Amino acid sequence: MNNKGLKIVKWVFVCVLFIVLFGYITMMLWNWLIPALFNGPAITFFQALGLLLLSKILFGGFGGKGCNNGPARWKHKYYEKLSSMNAEDRERFKARLREKWCSNDKNTSV
Repeated sequence: MNNKGLKIVKWVFVCVLFIVLFGYITMMLWNWLIPALFNGPAITFFQALGLLLLSKILFGGFGGKGCNNGPARWKHKYYEKLSSMNAEDRERFKARLREKWCSNDKNTSV
């Protein structure tokens, strides 16, 4: 087996181990807390995996590029806009932002 094939097998093994470990931890935590605290049902390992998948879908997404393109995208666009302006235009732009967003504190700088 060549080096690339060995790396693939190692990654597959690590991923499967990671999924099994997280499923087991989720099952153990659920079965320890939920029945005692809320009188809820105990779950099986596969139900714990399903719960992890559902929570990933509902709360985490799948990492694809959506409309936002990441949390720092607006900073990059703001920096590009300011760096392409001359000093006078930049000050006018900042003054408009201060008027719009900092109406009760006129002395703050953006």
